Amino acid sequence: MDSGRSGTLYIVATPIGNLEDITFRAVRILKEVDLIAAEDTRHSRKLLSHFGIPTRLTPYHDHNERLKTDYLLERLKEGESVAIITDAGTPCIADPGYRIARAAAAEGIRVVPIPGPSAIITALSAAGLPTDRFAFEGFLPPKQGKRRSRLEELRNDDRVVIFYEAPHRLAATLADMAELLGEREAVVARELTKIHEEFSHGCLEDLAVHYRSEGVKGEVVILVAPAAEPDTGSGVDPEELLRRHIHGEGLSIRDAVAATVAATGISRSEVYALALKIRVVTE
Repeated sequence: MDSGRSGTLYIVATPIGNLEDITFRAVRILKEVDLIAAEDTRHSRKLLSHFGIPTRLTPYHDHNERLKTDYLLERLKEGESVAIITDAGTPCIADPGYRIARAAAAEGIRVVPIPGPSAIITALSAAGLPTDRFAFEGFLPPKQGKRRSRLEELRNDDRVVIFYEAPHRLAATLADMAELLGEREAVVARELTKIHEEFSHGCLEDLAVHYRSEGVKGEVVILVAPAAEPDTGSGVDPEELLRRHIHGEGLSIRDAVAATVAATGISRSEVYALALKIRVVTE
């Protein structure tokens, strides 16, 4: 390469499961660049071997991202072209990469996206939820207290909200969502583009129950429908409505809460607290 001219940084999307999803352009670019920076070189070697790509690999991940950014930047300044890939999907989206993309742009180095698979868009496209407005929240905090605090902030979000989650935390996360976000429709997408691809539809509470007893493996995407707009013009008193459901109609606490949430748009946690208050007073 000409050392008097900077190289190009390519942000290359790779398959999230099915290898046939890689693009012709991605294969060509990965063959042409001088260096490929990969999240896990062992994983990426399998992909490169499958497509006959001999390009040299170097690790670039969360634990070395700051240090490796300087190294990659020097390679680019010397005229080499570098491709960034992640284990699956589009780099820089909930994955390493944004630092080098930002640093390269600051140095006037050309940054070129090579679009392709993304778990977020793949899940959303087939979930059957509104797609005109959505928000991606990545992974929620693993500790329950912080996770619940973050969910509380999203309680009234009127967009589809998309999350990544680890399989072993799926049931607990869905249970927290059911309590804090209310009776919301949701979809759990698992193992996208792979042999055991699965889309599970239902309300958050039912999905939480399902995955408590269902062993889960593989990558997971959770999509939660928009919050219902409270019916502020109805003049319905949620406490009075609860009393009517519980005492007048003989509904269980759970069913009375669900009916009141549906009628008022108030969060399940608030309605449930009112229901407990009513039960304590009447007992």
